Amino acid sequence: MLRIAVPNKGSLSETAVEMLVEAGYTGRRDPRALTVADPRNGVEFFYLRPRDIATYVGSGALDVGITGRDLLLDSSSEAREIQTLDFGDSTFRFAAVPGTVHELGDLEGRRVATSYPTLVGEFLARHGITARLVKLDGAVESAIRLGVADAVADVVSTGSTLRAQGLEIVGPVILESTAVLISARPEVDGIATLQRRLQGVLVARQYVLMDYDLPRALLAQAQAVTPGLESPTVSPLADPDWVAVRAMVPKDDTNHVMDALYDIGARAILVSPIHAARI
Repeated sequence: MLRIAVPNKGSLSETAVEMLVEAGYTGRRDPRALTVADPRNGVEFFYLRPRDIATYVGSGALDVGITGRDLLLDSSSEAREIQTLDFGDSTFRFAAVPGTVHELGDLEGRRVATSYPTLVGEFLARHGITARLVKLDGAVESAIRLGVADAVADVVSTGSTLRAQGLEIVGPVILESTAVLISARPEVDGIATLQRRLQGVLVARQYVLMDYDLPRALLAQAQAVTPGLESPTVSPLADPDWVAVRAMVPKDDTNHVMDALYDIGARAILVSPIHAARI
C-alpha cells in the first residue's frame, strides 16, 4: 500500500485532509487516530507533526507526504517537492526594532531568532552574512523584547503581530512558502495516481462549467471569450441557426465572462460547479 504522510495539526492539516477526501480517499473519523487504512484505494495514511513529515518521507519510511515548502527546506531531508498544492501560502521575512536594522548586511554578527534555523542559515550564507541563530519553537516575536535576539525571522502575513510587538519588517523576502507534495522516490507505484487526483481537485476548485446558447454566426466571437482548456464543446440545437456551447471557465472570472457573452448575443447562460476532474 502507498504510505502517505498527512499533517495532524496546524494550518496545513484541515485543507490537506479536505483535498484527500475530495480526491476520493478515506478521511480520518477519529481525530486521535494516528493511521487510517484505505484498502479500496491501496493507500495508508499516517498523521504526523508537520515538521516531522519531511524527515519520514526523506528516510523512505513513508512514500509521499503533504507539508510546507518551508518545513521541507528546513529539514535538510532527502525528500523533494513534486507538486504544489495551492494552499497554506506564507512569506518569511526578517523583523527588528525600528532603527536597529536597515538592510540585510546589518544582521552581520547579530543574533537572529527563528523556528527555521536551517532555512534562515542557508539564506544568510548565500548572501555572505554571518549571524548567530537562536532556535525557538514558536512565538519568536517576543525574542527581542526578552533580550535573546536582535532580530527575528518568521512567517509574515499582514505584519500585525510584528507591529504589536514593536517590530518592523526589514530586508528581502526569505522564502515564499506553500503546501507541497513531497517524495524521495516519486516513481513508487501509486504516487502518479495520487498526483492526478490532487490535480483534479485543484482544477475543480479553480474552474466552473459554463453552458450557453448562441447564434451559430457568433460562434467565433464566443470562442474567443470561452476557449476552454483545449476547445469548447459545441452542440447543435433544434433551431439550425443556434448552437449550445459548454466550456471550462476560471471561477474568479465567472461574472465577467457571463457579461461578455451576453453582450455578444449569448443567452441561457448557466454556471455549474465541478466536483472532480482529470485533465
